Amino acid sequence: MAVAANIGDPMPRSRLGRMLAPRSIAFIGGRIAEMAIARCIDMGFDGEIYVINPSRETLAGYRCYPSVDALPTAPDAAYVGVNRVATIDVVRSLAKRGAGGCVCYAAGFAEIGADGRDLQQRLVDAAGDMPLVGPNCFGFINYVDRCALWTYLFGGAQVPQGVALISQSGNVAMNLTMNERSVRFTHVICAGNQAVLGPADYIGALLEDRRVRAIGMLLEGLDDVNAFAAAARDALEQGVPIVVMKVGRTQEGAQRASSHTSSLTGSDVLYDAYFKRLGIIRVDSLPRLLEVLMVFDVSGPIPGPDIVSLSCSGGEAAIMADLTDEYGLKTSPFSAEQTNTLSALIPGYVTVSNPFDYNTSIWGDRQAMRACFIASLSGAHHAAVLVYDHPTVVAVEVEEWIAALDAFIAAHEATGMRAFVACTVPELLPRVLRERLIASGVTPLQGLNDALFALAAAANYQRGRERASALAPLRPAAAPPPDAANPPYLDEWQSKQHLAAFGMQVPAGRLVIEAQLRKAANEIGFPVALKACGAAFTHKTELGAVRLGLANDGDLRAAAASIRTGCAARGLPVESFLIERMIHDAVAELIVGVHVDAQFGPTLVIGSGGILVELVGDSVSLLLPTDRHSVEEALLSLKVSTLMRGFRGKPPGDTAAAIDAILSIAAFAEAHWDSLRELDVNPLIVLPQGRGIVAVDALLRLSESK
Repeated sequence: MAVAANIGDPMPRSRLGRMLAPRSIAFIGGRIAEMAIARCIDMGFDGEIYVINPSRETLAGYRCYPSVDALPTAPDAAYVGVNRVATIDVVRSLAKRGAGGCVCYAAGFAEIGADGRDLQQRLVDAAGDMPLVGPNCFGFINYVDRCALWTYLFGGAQVPQGVALISQSGNVAMNLTMNERSVRFTHVICAGNQAVLGPADYIGALLEDRRVRAIGMLLEGLDDVNAFAAAARDALEQGVPIVVMKVGRTQEGAQRASSHTSSLTGSDVLYDAYFKRLGIIRVDSLPRLLEVLMVFDVSGPIPGPDIVSLSCSGGEAAIMADLTDEYGLKTSPFSAEQTNTLSALIPGYVTVSNPFDYNTSIWGDRQAMRACFIASLSGAHHAAVLVYDHPTVVAVEVEEWIAALDAFIAAHEATGMRAFVACTVPELLPRVLRERLIASGVTPLQGLNDALFALAAAANYQRGRERASALAPLRPAAAPPPDAANPPYLDEWQSKQHLAAFGMQVPAGRLVIEAQLRKAANEIGFPVALKACGAAFTHKTELGAVRLGLANDGDLRAAAASIRTGCAARGLPVESFLIERMIHDAVAELIVGVHVDAQFGPTLVIGSGGILVELVGDSVSLLLPTDRHSVEEALLSLKVSTLMRGFRGKPPGDTAAAIDAILSIAAFAEAHWDSLRELDVNPLIVLPQGRGIVAVDALLRLSESK
């Protein structure tokens, strides 16, 4: 974990560092500026404060200057609290004067539509090279350097180190500062409309400050996924975890196309793949965002998933046993030495196991609990969790609960094992105890589900970091084609020939007219499959354009006539047929395709294939370029992988060949990065181990190469 030797070192005076840790601030406006000044003073800012208001002599007890030009010096930062039109002129003056940056509070820019977008562009032009936060935002708070360019209320206090928060929602950011979980924020930045600065800029600035141990984010979306990816890779190199809650998980905005692959993807699916690729931890709730940040702040990453669970209740131990498995954590048994030591410390009727119900037999006995906890934390586990809920009543017996905490803290100090206290009910860990635990290096967590989610995230961080660092950088998406560019589909024969050139195995087959079917079938060998072939036949099953298992010439002639007649009735004349050898002994059917996304470019989709592909919905997406390990991991995460391992006595499938085939599709996509529009292989038949795979159907659409 990148932590400075001197925790008190301020943020470097880089482009954004000057603004985020200012020594002088100008507040511009009336009531809004006055509110922001109060917040900044309350924060303990001891630098220069300038106030600009041409209509007043003083504001908040400070002399008012009539304009930016009248200031004695260029401020390091400015809070612009005037209306949206006046904001543009003020920003232009600040940039011209050489200010370090500004926060623009006013709304009414790009968020309101076309008129606002034009105004926002004027704002961007006015700012030039000067950093600008917003517009349409609350601003930012710097808790380590004691300054705030923020109008409304916020919680928190000065801290020596901690975690930063970047939020595209000001109100959510404000609420998170008031959390009752003792999360120590170093910086809270409300990004607003991101007219000039985006998340990547803020990440880059925060990475310069070694007091920042992790970065939390609330995202609605990203305008520049490539810049964000570069910043995330910098965070990986420095060992600063990024934890993201992205809102908008539905696929409502995802565009559907003709291929099955497109129906399996959506922006949120791709964001999942994107975050995983970058070693970013994604959470699904604000409490989990806070809990994960808490773990990284106090304890840092955990070496692995094996934990010791301690509780004085069998019920709590049973809950922990269920939840650790649910979140991918392990509770390995104690070593023989630990078991012997613990057995000598507790009554014989207590079972020594992990999760460990140490029972009320030693409850309240400080010396016995200390010895028990030290023995429990002296093994090869990666972390220890004490399940603890503090009483809300005032009684002398409460001292017994405090004794348990004291014993656990002592065990942590004696063994050096990473230690966590987790309450089952989030409200039952008061602030005074949380702060005491943090001061002792023990992480307080609130709510078992969220606590174990956070532990699992911390346990998996290093592995995810290593995997993400080993992958090549993501390729930027190609420029979108002109609106009129809508290339036709290649027919199945053409599609398969393209893929075969990249190593894909396809069935032995011929492209023929109807009169040539008998000769072709004899060359291939019965049984055969027969399909109408042409760009119009993208989904042959629905069109009645395919017949399977044709055993002889009679079957073949009848099938051809039926296909021709049925398709003609639909207005689709059949000019040619694709005849192929039937594939037998399938172990599993996959769909492998490429969905081209405007933000992420060609993305690889792997899933359960066949005619039920959309009904089953068993798929995973990978961004490109990828590697063999990532493909194997994705493939084995699918439900269909159960069949490929050998199910109910059936032979296992040729997984290695399936991975080779998927990688060949990835290679094709990379080779046709600018021209590929759609690609489906469905089904990709996985044969028994050692016999390979076969792409039974394929769909491909390419635009003209640039």
